Amino acid sequence: MRITTPRVLALLCAALLSWYTFQVAPDLADRERREAAARADAVLPPTTVLPDDDRTPHHPAQRPTVSFPAAGKAFVGVFTAAGTHDFTEAADFTRQTRHRPQVYEFSADWETDHFDAEAINSVARRGMLPMVAWEPWDHRAEAEEPTLRGEQPEYRLSRIIDGSFDPYIRSWARGIKSLSYPVAIRFAHEMNGYWYPWCEQSNSNRRGEYVRAWRHIHKIFDAVGARNAVWVWSPNISYENSTPLSRLYPGDAYVDWVGLSGYYGTVGKENYQSFDRLFTPTRTELRRFTRKPLVITELGATDAAGRKAEWITDMFRALPRHRDIIGIIWYQAVKEIDWRVGTSPASSAAFSAGASASRYQQRWGPGMTPRLR
Repeated sequence: MRITTPRVLALLCAALLSWYTFQVAPDLADRERREAAARADAVLPPTTVLPDDDRTPHHPAQRPTVSFPAAGKAFVGVFTAAGTHDFTEAADFTRQTRHRPQVYEFSADWETDHFDAEAINSVARRGMLPMVAWEPWDHRAEAEEPTLRGEQPEYRLSRIIDGSFDPYIRSWARGIKSLSYPVAIRFAHEMNGYWYPWCEQSNSNRRGEYVRAWRHIHKIFDAVGARNAVWVWSPNISYENSTPLSRLYPGDAYVDWVGLSGYYGTVGKENYQSFDRLFTPTRTELRRFTRKPLVITELGATDAAGRKAEWITDMFRALPRHRDIIGIIWYQAVKEIDWRVGTSPASSAAFSAGASASRYQQRWGPGMTPRLR
């Protein structure tokens, strides 16, 4: 092949592109990750020393008596998309609201996430109760078509019931048991819809299988001795054609906290709805069959109509009237809509004012036990 100037230039360009792709770009990305982690730690540094002895919550005789939250108190937590991989959004939430969250929720799916004690410890060291949204599916295979999101045959409820996932479940149970503090497990949430493989309306699941799957998993944790797991049963707020909640409830013997997901501004709920209007109908439905403490495990509001600050103010005004609601968890992420609290100075200020009330000021510590009444 004859050497020409264009060919030499092309080879040089290819070499430069290869050098940038495999050397410079990874270094820049790694530097950005380190800088983001440093910024997060500056705002949300570790504050808690975890016990390293054998006085763990699964030894009943040595359980502490301080409950979280205490009577008359409620917590304000945060749920981020990055989870334990990056605390930047939690740090942004803290800076914007001047409130350090007491609970940190993050997702773990059964296909890609194995138990990682250090990841969960990284939450607890920052003075936050870890809450795992534990999801039996492969989130990477999520279909774009909403009606097909729940179709993953490998993760049918019947396969959980028949023991196909027992080794995986047992590994998490043993891992949770090994920790010296409670960990909340929000297993297979929003089960009353159709958009996840564990919903009875999808994936060829059958009526009654959700409860059977929940109890099967709970019994494995009991057999292993993972008494420090806090079981959070968390449906979506009810809507037309959603599965009745009483059909999906595993029973008080298998649940510690009940939860709800609800947003102002989702499809079909674009018009302004106050906190009470959004949650009261489903809360009333829940109270027909359980008196377990209630946590709003996913919460957010749109600013599309410029009323986010108003909605947040209304929420904090309403919460003290509902003593059974022991905590809320704000969804600090962008998913179709920017749900983050700091979309405007007004919404940040409204949240800061509401969360500054004394009822939200109790700090979480690893020696506390979850409030069960």
